[in-house]
Amino acid sequence: MAFYHRMGEIPRKRHTMFFKPNGELYREQVMGTKGFSGIQSILYHHHPPTQVRETRKYADLNLEFVGQGELKHQHFKTFDLPAGGDPIFGRRYLLGNRDVLLGVCAPTEEMNYFYRNADGDEVLFVHEGRGELQSVFGTLAYQPGDYLVIPIGTTYRIVAREQSRFLVIESQDEISFPKRYCNERGQLLEHAPFCERDIRLPESLETHVQPGEYEVRVKKQNAVYSFFFDFHPFDVVGWDGYLYPYALSIHDFEPITGRIHQPPPVHQTFAGQHFVICSFVPRMYDYHPLSIPAPYFHSNVESDEVLYYVDGNFMSRKGVYEGSITLHPMGIPHGPHPGKIEASIGKKQTKELAVMLDTFRPLQVTRHALLIEDKSYMASWLPEEEKKEGQDGTAD
Repeated sequence: MAFYHRMGEIPRKRHTMFFKPNGELYREQVMGTKGFSGIQSILYHHHPPTQVRETRKYADLNLEFVGQGELKHQHFKTFDLPAGGDPIFGRRYLLGNRDVLLGVCAPTEEMNYFYRNADGDEVLFVHEGRGELQSVFGTLAYQPGDYLVIPIGTTYRIVAREQSRFLVIESQDEISFPKRYCNERGQLLEHAPFCERDIRLPESLETHVQPGEYEVRVKKQNAVYSFFFDFHPFDVVGWDGYLYPYALSIHDFEPITGRIHQPPPVHQTFAGQHFVICSFVPRMYDYHPLSIPAPYFHSNVESDEVLYYVDGNFMSRKGVYEGSITLHPMGIPHGPHPGKIEASIGKKQTKELAVMLDTFRPLQVTRHALLIEDKSYMASWLPEEEKKEGQDGTAD
């Protein structure tokens, strides 16, 4: 994301005196990436953000990854996980590596604290529910289909207005738009499947000056630390710059189609250094008279493919459901289930909705994921009569 925005009150020149009505100085904070050479914003606080009353470790985060017993495709039914917790500690991590973590969250509790991820950017995909992402940059409403992109170091909280469900992607990399969509100045180009008009920024900035005890929980390297302040962390009177949270709806992604089947990169929405995020949306099928709309069999020889199924009837899959996650690891081919290639011929459109994460390093599976695994998934490519025989006990 690289365009300038400003909210609230700011001085005409940066790094100059900026006074409150009572004659005291506002406290300027430069929040930037890559050691002052990346994108940044400047925020003006009522209080010094360094004025911490107390700090202590809140919790260790010990993700239980399991060793790879078999090299196989896997299917996880996330709706089988019980709802619970708040939007941070209700996250159930299912897959991860040193670059990225993927999980789901269906919170039932409110956040009575604020949160900051000091390790990297986050993307929260809103599967269900409405509410607000409240941060030092202001309030941004969310609704089903939104990608909420939250930069590293942003102090925020999620306020659900109705029962919500999220797909959570936590990155060690900066999350941005694919470079091929942008010109040298960062503007989205005409061939990009969305444009700046589709991006929603914080809509209102409410400055809180009330005293009290406020907790900010900060995640850093497998632990969470509590910081306590005598003032509300959303004490910003104004800010400007290029770094801030934003929303992009999957429903505003305009699919790229062609006469013959298009490869997965046409669905790309976001990019990290070691992974990509793609959006599969309702679209017209290929229009060559001999086209096969279903994807061809392919081998992810250098990436793991994860699909999160949101809605609709996914054209190449059987036996997946709303909230399903499939993992197709590098090294073995995958593709349409039996009968799906033939069934796609002559079809004009698909109404599927899904989010894909492709990682360039292998993913590990957590114990949480194994609790909701469909263990029959690897056999789902066998001919139907063989699967039936196996279920009846008439074949090995």
